[in-house]
Amino acid sequence: MTRTTSARLSGLDGLRAVAVLLVVVYHLFPALPSGFLGVDVFFVISGFLITTLLMREREQDGRIGLASFWRRRARRLLPAIAVMVLVCSSIAWLIGGDVLVGVGGQLLGAATFAYNWVAIAAGSSYFGGGSFDATAPELFRNLWSLAVEEQFYLLWPLLLPAVLALRSWRTPVAVGLAAASAGLAVLLAGDVTRVYYGTDTHAFGLLLGVALAFLRPASHAKGVPAPVGAAAVAGVVALAFVTPGTDAATFPGLLVAASVLSAVAIAAAVRPGSPLGRALDVAPLQWIGERSFGIYLWHWPIVVLMTVATTGVSPDVEVPLPVGAITLALSLIVAELSYRFVEQPVRRRGLRATLRGAARAFGAGPARRLAATAAVAAGALLIAGTSAAVADAPTVASSQAVVEHGREALDAASRTRASHAQTLPGAAVRSEDPVLRPQCPTANLSDDEGLCTAPDGRPAPPAPARVAGDRVTAVGDSVMLASAPSLLERMPGVEIDAKVSRPMSAGVGILSRLADAGDLGDYVVVGLGTNGAISEDDLSRIRSEIGHDRTLVLVTAYAPRDWIPGVNADLEAFASHTPGVVVADWSAAIGRHTDLLAGDGIHPGRAGGDIYADAVSTAIEDVENGRAELQYRLELAQWAVGDTFTRP
Repeated sequence: MTRTTSARLSGLDGLRAVAVLLVVVYHLFPALPSGFLGVDVFFVISGFLITTLLMREREQDGRIGLASFWRRRARRLLPAIAVMVLVCSSIAWLIGGDVLVGVGGQLLGAATFAYNWVAIAAGSSYFGGGSFDATAPELFRNLWSLAVEEQFYLLWPLLLPAVLALRSWRTPVAVGLAAASAGLAVLLAGDVTRVYYGTDTHAFGLLLGVALAFLRPASHAKGVPAPVGAAAVAGVVALAFVTPGTDAATFPGLLVAASVLSAVAIAAAVRPGSPLGRALDVAPLQWIGERSFGIYLWHWPIVVLMTVATTGVSPDVEVPLPVGAITLALSLIVAELSYRFVEQPVRRRGLRATLRGAARAFGAGPARRLAATAAVAAGALLIAGTSAAVADAPTVASSQAVVEHGREALDAASRTRASHAQTLPGAAVRSEDPVLRPQCPTANLSDDEGLCTAPDGRPAPPAPARVAGDRVTAVGDSVMLASAPSLLERMPGVEIDAKVSRPMSAGVGILSRLADAGDLGDYVVVGLGTNGAISEDDLSRIRSEIGHDRTLVLVTAYAPRDWIPGVNADLEAFASHTPGVVVADWSAAIGRHTDLLAGDGIHPGRAGGDIYADAVSTAIEDVENGRAELQYRLELAQWAVGDTFTRP
């Protein structure tokens, strides 16, 4: 079989450069909220280019050489992926902690060309911090799109001859399949991860590229005018600035729009003599485009490793600007090294010939022998490092571990309450009881119904109170759940109802049910600000549900999320103008001790939980002490009046 050769298609490297820059900026800098659609540009290019090359091979040789095609694809992709995986896994092992969570599953997905499906099965998410463990940084997340392309490379050459046999129907069939893929995505639009990762729900870009290859006339004399193509490129970039949603308007709506515009841009760029093709082939864009695979391959693992190593949290939380800039520079450097020393040599000579050439280096001069020995040693170390990374990987992320520990503490407390009632000596446990306090601080004072008095009857300032946990009901999210061991220790007997991912709106119904059942204490603690914006209406309904004879304690939120400042401002504002509402400022308390948070920068470990419990109990005791202080002043005034009229 004659090896297929072809003239270079103008503009494609430039479009690859646009695609990879959109994705890289999206991941490294907060500038392109929908930059992830650069992947869809890649998909359209791949569908178009692969189909064009396969059709050309069939025209030249009368058939498609499947083994040869798959061998070329393997040479193109696998060596570079293998090097990246080995290097980054070994560095992750050196860093340790959350970055290793799920690494074994990720490697399995990479090795089987099924990363996207393995990620879906494991509950991963491309958006907002998901991974093979839902709260851990996902080291090789970007391999999902390469898996989709690899699956396309495996299946499409098998189906192409049958589709080509349809002749005039082949383009409508490709467009119809693209529409079916988008339609399935609409049907599953409620599950963003499933839609985005699924080969079936995200194949429309590849299929539009296929349709474009079918449409492109053999003479290449016709095509989309360059101004239209330039407008399409600008349109793709403009779409990257659109704030994405989580519904069908974005998944797949925004992605389909980017795919259609990409197809238009390709049609205009590859037209012979196209000004757009020449513009996209300028040296900087061509350089980036030729190395776009390496840039895409390396930039995400590098930013994960850099961010975790410098901040302790996932890049899903935040990528500091210096980290983003350094990652960009490193990605370009490593991509060039990969292109020059891995991708191109293997692509030109093949893997076996490249390995034979490396083996011959041991019989060459000292310099080449040293280089070959160093390469073998490095390879052995990387394999060992990757094996160690899999062996040492934690089963769950640190944030999940502290949440699970909190859940276990609540379960244990529930079992204890079921066996016997607990009270806190020296403290009141019902609102109708007097406030009992520690013994009077001075020996010559006596305790009379919670207030200390001197021998002459003058009331003395009350000693600080400690409120019994039995008088407190707490409803919260996973932050409160992680803090449960500390809350139970600080306020024994406290009733805690906490759950992962619970928003403020859910608190209304929960507190309504507790109120109807008569299960609310004198103090109702609500810590539900972590998982999204809140409304004053929800706060007002919560205040109404618990009754005005109880005190509502609102816990501020701390998380590296953009809605948190607004949530805390709303909580403070509501407390400032609503009687019977106070704030427990967890945000300010933990803000000085963020090293006590788990790897996600949100959930506290035990020491951080102590700070949470202190913030809550202090807010409650401030209210109790304020009431005692008011009573003291009233008693003091009464004593002063009585003393005036009884004084001889």
